[in-house]
Amino acid sequence: MTLKATVEGVRIELVEGDITAQEGYDAVVNAANAQLMPGGGVAGTIHRAAGPGLAEECRPLAPIRPGQAVITSGNRLPNPWVIHCLGPVWGVDEPAEELLASCYRNALELADERGLTSVAFPALSTGAFGFPMAEAAEVAMRTVVETASRLRNVSRVRFVLFGTSAVRPHREALSRHADLSE
Repeated sequence: MTLKATVEGVRIELVEGDITAQEGYDAVVNAANAQLMPGGGVAGTIHRAAGPGLAEECRPLAPIRPGQAVITSGNRLPNPWVIHCLGPVWGVDEPAEELLASCYRNALELADERGLTSVAFPALSTGAFGFPMAEAAEVAMRTVVETASRLRNVSRVRFVLFGTSAVRPHREALSRHADLSE
């Protein structure tokens, strides 16, 4: 099931699935570590699917700071681009909500500057970085809705979520900011 909303001409979708299987999207977003190297969670999944060329391409771009976004090619992914964002570690990187919002805003602005029309995000910072899912979902939805009016090229934003424990709070957060449809 795909939940959708349209805000300022930007379609926002929520789906349960695999971030590395988002065919038809110009970019997927990597929940990166500061060194942009393979690790666990989303970063490990993306690096494994993209192949060793992704780490080689990332090496000269590292390190990045919390809230920052950089872009590389997609290598062996079905997407031409990967946008790497370093989300905040809950309880360590402060102000956590502002840094998380910067991740989403910076990724969207970077995609827009490159002329990309579609971006797929995971739930940034909610895995090993410990950001509570409901709070992270609220920051993500609010930031995407607030940024939508400034986007010239990006017209589709997808959140690829892992399990109902991620889908539910994202659906609730999006419904507070936009009218949902299925």
